[in-house]
Amino acid sequence: MAAGFKTVEPLEYYRRFLKENCRPDGRELGEFRTTTVNVGSIGTADGSALVKLGNTTVICGIKAEFGAPPTDAPDKGYVAAVFLSVPNVDLSPLCSSRFRSGPPGEEAQVASQFIADVIENSQIIQKEDLCISSGKLAWVLYCDLICLNHDGNILDACTFALLAALKNVQLPEVTINEETALAEVNLKKKSYLNIRTHPVATSFAVFDDTLLIVDPTEEEEHLATGTLTVVMDEEGRLCCLHKPGGSGLTGAKLQDCMSRAVTRHKEVKKLMDEVFKSMKPK
Repeated sequence: MAAGFKTVEPLEYYRRFLKENCRPDGRELGEFRTTTVNVGSIGTADGSALVKLGNTTVICGIKAEFGAPPTDAPDKGYVAAVFLSVPNVDLSPLCSSRFRSGPPGEEAQVASQFIADVIENSQIIQKEDLCISSGKLAWVLYCDLICLNHDGNILDACTFALLAALKNVQLPEVTINEETALAEVNLKKKSYLNIRTHPVATSFAVFDDTLLIVDPTEEEEHLATGTLTVVMDEEGRLCCLHKPGGSGLTGAKLQDCMSRAVTRHKEVKKLMDEVFKSMKPK
């Protein structure tokens, strides 16, 4: 009976749960799904991470290559979404029947641009840190994010996967031979990237123009009257705000979202720190 009612009147079905301050999957309105992260998932990448947010699963792989510094900034490397190609977020039929093969659809393009904005606005990596030799050589980082299963809140999962993958990157020591002007790579001596900030995304769905829920599933996003994603760093600074139309929010509601985002940042940062700590040799 309940399944039939959900099929015929999905929004009303949800409203009956929301009135009781819970959701059909058993979560409270402000409760996130179980979040896990696995680092170093791709052996052929220079850095990688797989993140699961409930059923939503995203994997990020990063490849580092040599490139010439931009002529107008000879002491800077290439950071994804600035001089490099925009980070690629792949939403294929593999992750959801909503997507089709072929060129990136609108949602994939929006997600790619969102990640590009997060990288630029948060200054997660300083471009100067990627410079090997001023005016001669710099690192170029290529970031690919692939959604393996889409069950809502893709932006949070992509942001987390990108951050964890960047923290996993190790680059070899590179010097320029003055006689030959060629790069000499020491694979035995590697160092991690200097991660300057730790941006974490927190997404919300708006129901009936007033009610906020966190970490929406794909079904909840479809039924919502609007969505909002807030990206904060560890200092409580706002790095990015993404609201693709829909219901407006009052100043008080927006402040509430930002407060929840600060709390969520602490949870995600703690989880990530525990994972990287467990990887260190004892």
